[in-house]
Amino acid sequence: MDDAAVARRSARNALGEIEPDPLRETLDQRLATASMAPGALTLATARAFDAGTDVAALGELAAGVQLIYEGLSLTRQLAHDEPWATDPDADIEADLSVVAADVLVSRGFSLLARTPAADRAVETVRTFGRDQTARETAEETGPIDRNLEVDVFELAVVAGAAAVDATPSEELLAFTGDLARSYEGALPAAAELLGGSTADRLAGYADSVVEPEAARGTGTDA
Repeated sequence: MDDAAVARRSARNALGEIEPDPLRETLDQRLATASMAPGALTLATARAFDAGTDVAALGELAAGVQLIYEGLSLTRQLAHDEPWATDPDADIEADLSVVAADVLVSRGFSLLARTPAADRAVETVRTFGRDQTARETAEETGPIDRNLEVDVFELAVVAGAAAVDATPSEELLAFTGDLARSYEGALPAAAELLGGSTADRLAGYADSVVEPEAARGTGTDA
């Protein structure tokens, strides 16, 4: 099973007991069509640092990152489109979407709460809130909107690296930030964004990290 499939299945499983049925259906429909790039990047990062990693065992970690992104991106969509103002008859559907966004973020948090990525997840949400406030008076909103993808991709890299007891370099984080800014419009499918040269570059950045044990050297006392 590929990384995107692992992330999607794990995200759906994490929401499987949500009630009532209309809310669960709304959540499942969103996950069915969403790009799994954030969750897949989490798994790809873990594999880049440790090629022998069983990424299927990290499904909940990938789901946590993915669900936080889905919740925040849905919140962004609702804030920008304002469905209540454009279609008064859409109140029930819009209200359901608001609840869905809250559920997605909170469930994502719960999956990351006991991981080294927990603090980064909190900062991702806080930064999103500040950005959306700044957007209200900004003349150019595109770069502000794309900050969400940048922050979530960095969260994915931090979470994936931490899962194999590694720490991403600033160069790797900068690379993933550039990756998040490398496309226009909706987030591309995971295979499109993370395949080929991207996977190779992730592995290259992982190989360039010097672990503390290696940094101490292997020489003997004189």
